[in-house]
Amino acid sequence: IHYYGFWPFSVNIAGYTEFNSEVQQDLEGYFDRAHDTFVAQGVPVIVGEWGLLGFDRHTGTVEQGEKLKFFEYMGYYANEKGLTLQVWDNGQHFGRTSFEWSDPELFAIMEASWTTRSGTASSDQVYVEKSSAITDATLTLNLNGTSFEGLRHGDTALTEGSDYTVSGDQLTITASALTELVGSQEYGVNADLYADFSQGVPWRISVISYDTPALQDASGTTDAFAIPTQFNGDQLATMEAVYADGSGNAGPQNWTSYKEFSYTFEPDYDAGSISFTPEFFAEVSDGKQVNLTFHFWSGETLTYTVTKSGSSVTGSAG
Repeated sequence: IHYYGFWPFSVNIAGYTEFNSEVQQDLEGYFDRAHDTFVAQGVPVIVGEWGLLGFDRHTGTVEQGEKLKFFEYMGYYANEKGLTLQVWDNGQHFGRTSFEWSDPELFAIMEASWTTRSGTASSDQVYVEKSSAITDATLTLNLNGTSFEGLRHGDTALTEGSDYTVSGDQLTITASALTELVGSQEYGVNADLYADFSQGVPWRISVISYDTPALQDASGTTDAFAIPTQFNGDQLATMEAVYADGSGNAGPQNWTSYKEFSYTFEPDYDAGSISFTPEFFAEVSDGKQVNLTFHFWSGETLTYTVTKSGSSVTGSAG
């Protein structure tokens, strides 16, 4: 069992919220072994099911940009090793009767990977805090053998120098450009920028206005417990759960403090809540306070405590 690498990223557990170098190396190891054992000996290989295991729950268990980086790289590396990929889809991605892709952005980067590389970046999100002065924002470009050609908002090209600068692989969006893009700063995505490269598909960068989320006290049962949450434009990346007395990690898969997204907790942005599953509380000790830490994509973290007593659960933001 791989506790570190591709599998944790695939289900969003153990803090593996990003398609990082460790995940990439694990993926390469699988494909290298398949190539060396079969392809190099003249035996064709079809990877009959590929995707992300988190899709067994829904397509939002892995953050969109990190998902796109995975699909881009896996398509590229399969080509490098002479493997044929066959995507696993239970209807989430391709409509069985509509014959349409539910996520055109995902399909576009997957299709491009059949023949070429696409440029990406360290993130597809730039968070701009409403309650603070707006400052420059910098992302690292992953050129992947391409060259960066420019940044645009829709069909409008941004101006290098005043709207953005590029130094090596560092793309900086200026404070003045961000100020214009966020406008009145309604919570959520205020603008989508696109980084264009010499080949492949553009990389979307969403400019998002937010304030620090807020959690409220709550009570419920082990079958139905949810924390009322003001997300304030932010998005939840992962959650840690540890016992307050220092006795270890709480909840399922207690080899890590970072719990599996959707299997143990789930944000609902429309309803304004973070809900917990019965599976989470089934492996929480009775009467022991659990300290939770919520990690958001903006970089904000919030703490919360829950205690199970029989089938009752109480939660406190204080």
